[in-house]
Amino acid sequence: MRNDDVRILQEVQRNTKMAMKAIDTISEKIYDDDLSMHVARESMKYADIYNKATDRLLDGRAPSYRETGFEDMMLKGGVRANTMLNTSTSHIAELMIQGSNRGLTSMWKAINHHENAGNTSMEVAKELMDFEEKNIERLKKYL
Repeated sequence: MRNDDVRILQEVQRNTKMAMKAIDTISEKIYDDDLSMHVARESMKYADIYNKATDRLLDGRAPSYRETGFEDMMLKGGVRANTMLNTSTSHIAELMIQGSNRGLTSMWKAINHHENAGNTSMEVAKELMDFEEKNIERLKKYL
């Protein structure tokens, strides 16, 4: 497996893992049943994409993404700080849209820096990016 493929798939893992942790942290503050169901479905799709990236890395005998405790602490702390005073449905949807935008930006950067990646890793990256774009569109109704 080429290094560019490994880096793309690791970025997919990083993005999806962060999204799942953010959802896990924020879900306890969601009081709108419809948004809560939407977020639960999102988490399942992120897990599916994460597993695809992991399977491809395992097939290529490449290492998986290793997160740091610092990233986890910053993510959870940021979510808690941003929802401390405002847990409205609109605010939570806005935070989730911002998270999806950050995910899209980091995926575009990874793709642009690893242009020799093959179709297999790019398929997974594109699936994640398409999913993020659709999430943003679906979340707009909660603003």
